[in-house]
Amino acid sequence: MTTTITTSSEVPIVRVNDVSKRFIIRKDNSVKERLLNFGHANRFKEDFFALKHIDLQIDAGTTIGLIGPNGSGKSTLLKAIGGIIQPTTGSVQRRGQMAALLELGAGFHPDLTGRENVYLNASVMGLSRVQTESHFEEILEFSGIGEFIDTQVKFYSSGMYVRLAFAVAVHVDPDLLLVDEVLAVGDEAFQKKCLDKIRAFQDEGRTIVLVSHTLSQITSMCSRAIVLARGSVVFDGDPYDAVSILRSGFATTIEADAHKDDRLRAALANVELGRIKGVRVMNGQGLSPKSFDTGDDIAIEVDVEVPKRLEAWSVGLHINNPLGQLVTGATSTSLDVGLGALQGPAVARFLLPKAPFGSGEYGVTVALMGSHGQEIARAADAATFSVSNHGGTWGPLRTAMTFESRVGA
Repeated sequence: MTTTITTSSEVPIVRVNDVSKRFIIRKDNSVKERLLNFGHANRFKEDFFALKHIDLQIDAGTTIGLIGPNGSGKSTLLKAIGGIIQPTTGSVQRRGQMAALLELGAGFHPDLTGRENVYLNASVMGLSRVQTESHFEEILEFSGIGEFIDTQVKFYSSGMYVRLAFAVAVHVDPDLLLVDEVLAVGDEAFQKKCLDKIRAFQDEGRTIVLVSHTLSQITSMCSRAIVLARGSVVFDGDPYDAVSILRSGFATTIEADAHKDDRLRAALANVELGRIKGVRVMNGQGLSPKSFDTGDDIAIEVDVEVPKRLEAWSVGLHINNPLGQLVTGATSTSLDVGLGALQGPAVARFLLPKAPFGSGEYGVTVALMGSHGQEIARAADAATFSVSNHGGTWGPLRTAMTFESRVGA
């Protein structure tokens, strides 16, 4: 059951109370099999619980990330929060205007044009025709659909679907925005535009619930992350801790239930040894520009926290290109820096003077190692930075390449 709360802003914007969702899986798929098995139907079906006794409270103005292996219940939970599906047991309470991007093309009619679908989708989200008309040009400009706005959407590419759906969703003035992995479909420029819009929503105090397999989005954008596995919440807290647990090998236990509890305990134990709390990419002046130039000084700072004393520790850094290929990397140990005992917070700093990166986008992965060199925390793609293209050579390394030619003998 989904209801709407209409009380003051002090009330949580979403409250999920003991929600479970059961689906029935049939094993007799054809009509013939069902006729032959008539009267014995229960032997050929089984219950599947996509969600099991979920209790959550989401405060206004927060950004929550839902992560977990495929089939863990993330999308089902998001749909239950959005009222798209009704829980089998329990209830969901919600307040304020909501906009949802849950599935590619959801809410669009394939035989209608993009223009007609804008009005249809906006009306579903609660906007009047007059309100939609007042926002239409902004929606069109944001989507970049241009001349295709009067084309039937069944001829749209997946990227065009997402562009138009996201443009409508962010212009209905939502208090609560639900986003389910659809941003992965758009091109890089549009993804950046969407992420900038989400950050603007955060600055305005709106609430966002985000499902993403891009864990760097979780650590960079979310104030809280929830790890789901087999329909249950296994962790709810700091995004870096959540990502560490997911990356610790716990995700693989979806295929090995017998070891799930042991793996989870080991993952939580690693979190207790140490955490990566933040990663920043800065220039020589200590600022974080939108883009660097080749030859700029680049500093990467890593905030770590060690609750229990480590007799020794070290930090590792990988800088990758968008394909995940290593461009450069090092550890404090490989740079001949020995770090003594640590308990509590610390900041590790890698400095790349006059960094010769070529134009492009780069991802930063960092890891925290313990007393015996074992990895106790990792933040993959925890930060990104770009280097502008100023001509000349291209690729991950900017070289002082020259050219000459000879004509004739």
